[in-house]
Amino acid sequence: MRPGNRGARRPLTGAGLFGTGVLGAGLLASALLLSAGGPALAAHPSHLRAATDGKTEQRLPGMPTTLDAKAGKAACTPASGEKAEKRDWSRLRLDLDQVHRHSTGAGVTVALIGTGVSPDAAGLGGRVTAAGPNGDDCVGYGTFLAGLIAGDGGDGRRLVGVAPDARILGLRGTDSHGRASAELVAEALREAAGARAGVIAVAVALPRRDQALTRAVAEARRAGAVVLAAAAPDPPAGDSAKTPSRVYWPAGEPGVLSVAGMAPSGARPEGSLSTEGIDLAAPGAAVVSGGARGEGHYLGGGAAVATAFAAGAAAVVRSAHPDDPADAVARRLTATAYPADMPQLDPYAAVTAVLGGSGTPTGPRQAADPVTVRDTSAADRTADRAARLVLLGSAAVLVVLWAAFALPRARARRWHPAADGTGTG
Repeated sequence: MRPGNRGARRPLTGAGLFGTGVLGAGLLASALLLSAGGPALAAHPSHLRAATDGKTEQRLPGMPTTLDAKAGKAACTPASGEKAEKRDWSRLRLDLDQVHRHSTGAGVTVALIGTGVSPDAAGLGGRVTAAGPNGDDCVGYGTFLAGLIAGDGGDGRRLVGVAPDARILGLRGTDSHGRASAELVAEALREAAGARAGVIAVAVALPRRDQALTRAVAEARRAGAVVLAAAAPDPPAGDSAKTPSRVYWPAGEPGVLSVAGMAPSGARPEGSLSTEGIDLAAPGAAVVSGGARGEGHYLGGGAAVATAFAAGAAAVVRSAHPDDPADAVARRLTATAYPADMPQLDPYAAVTAVLGGSGTPTGPRQAADPVTVRDTSAADRTADRAARLVLLGSAAVLVVLWAAFALPRARARRWHPAADGTGTG
């Protein structure tokens, strides 16, 4: 996090340190067959990349970020009839099993500013406060994000959130169809500050700075909240490469952690809007979570998804280090991130690392492995060569043994054929 003007330019354009997109696609191909089924929803294809695991097929509907305003209430995202049968790559990358041995976010409230959060959603019951319109999540995206922050994971906890014991304060920064405005986001920030939320996650990104929004961010930070925001909005339909790189708000405000999404390879998802001043990257493509209706699962992605994961990480850090002020929590998240083109969120290191006086982790740091399908082609070729050598060697040994047995007997018969066993010569 850089206070004041974000002078260091870190475009959201490069590939990560974790290999190629081909390997990342291989990981997804080994997990789920994913489909953007359901109603006509505004979900970007880079977030809903189809994949297959070869033998079995599993389809999940895409979770939209906005809805068609002309369709009215009938356009609310319907309940999904599908359930994920496997843990998705994002939970593996974040190593949540290890994180939860040290902290589960107990005692921390995360204010989530987006499309609202359904208090009765599966996996969130009893831990969501969302009054009035804040609890009417027609789009479903806010509830989807809440599951990434604090979902209990359901049966087997395969899809558990980063901070499953944290509480969620659901707030609206959009209209009922998911379209954000600076006025709504500023109002939600003030409400979150008044509620003394320990973490505030803003799941929207606005193209222009707004004075009221700037003041609301400053108020939230003075109230002691860790404020995180999506680094960029979802790309528009068409060629996103034509959209120039720029800063979005409130991610660009001083003291706000700007969070971008990454694919399994560590690179940004294809088609993402270019932006500057990125503080953290977290999983933001082909991520699975629940919705506002029913018990089924959806597939989603984007910088807002990454922001939800980072907000969950802030919650587990605040729970594990309750005496740390907000700036120290933010520093933990950035100082312990794995260094790459975009520093990659590492919740386990953020919770457990011992920081030196400069705010950097002390002791050796273990490199984060890419969550990819391991390329074994070279090893397979070596194994094939070894197998051939073993077979050839075994054949040679058999030839030697046969020669050691047969040659002396043939020599004793003066190289004549052996008798046929009837006693005649």
